[in-house]
Amino acid sequence: QVQLVESGGGLVQAGGSLRLSCAASGRTLSIYAMGWFRQAPGKEREFVVASTWSDRTTNYADSVKGRFTISRDKNTVSLQMNSLKPEDTAVYYCAAKKTDYGLTTLEYNYNYWGQGTQVTVSS
Repeated sequence: QVQLVESGGGLVQAGGSLRLSCAASGRTLSIYAMGWFRQAPGKEREFVVASTWSDRTTNYADSVKGRFTISRDKNTVSLQMNSLKPEDTAVYYCAAKKTDYGLTTLEYNYNYWGQGTQVTVSS
């Protein structure tokens, strides 16, 4: 099994920055990719960014490209969020994908999930 523990959420003004962290433990060698998803009030959960565990190939949603950056240092995956907008307000989830097949943009292809952390961007 893989356990994911998130931290770093909070309240920030528009234009500000936050860094989210996701600490992975357990059978981390079974991880093919890590992803971040978010769910805004009244909205479906949406893809934010994904990165393969081994070679760190990345894939960003158009809505965050150029503003958000995913990175991994050992077993900790981080999401640096800059130039935040009110529309970025959501619960952010870290997720781990075991298989190398299936789109990394689809939440149902992920096997393990963090508890979620609230990010609120005020205007």
